[in-house]
Amino acid sequence: MSNNQLKRNELYGQYVKERSPKPNYIKNCLWAFVVGGAICTLGQFIHNTIENKMELTHLEATNATILIMIFIGSLLTGLGVYDVIGKRAGAGSIVPITGFANSIVAPAMEFKKEGYILGVGAKLFSLAGPVLVYGITASVLVGILYYFILTIGV
Repeated sequence: MSNNQLKRNELYGQYVKERSPKPNYIKNCLWAFVVGGAICTLGQFIHNTIENKMELTHLEATNATILIMIFIGSLLTGLGVYDVIGKRAGAGSIVPITGFANSIVAPAMEFKKEGYILGVGAKLFSLAGPVLVYGITASVLVGILYYFILTIGV
């Protein structure tokens, strides 16, 4: 690259930096904390209600709660509400299990015009697929490492 091109790149970088909006980190963190906490509080309320009213074991109530929270996240994504929540809350809406449901449903809905097989089915795990693959791989590797540590007796 010539010096002239480097100079233009530097000037353009400076221009972009001056014009870009400055994020309010404290406000963004508070929104993420409040919304993420509200989602988790709703999940805990559902769990406690199921466990106490339906007289289920803790594990059964946990499984039912996960199912309900995934349904709520998927429904709100389908209605377009979860995207509005996500724009305001950022990571506060991504971290709970409802964010996982959103990451699966949103790409599928985007491609529903292409049909159920090539649209919805093909894009269903386009975003969540890599997360699942790397998460499962990491858990297997940690499990193997844990097994060897226990076997060796470290």
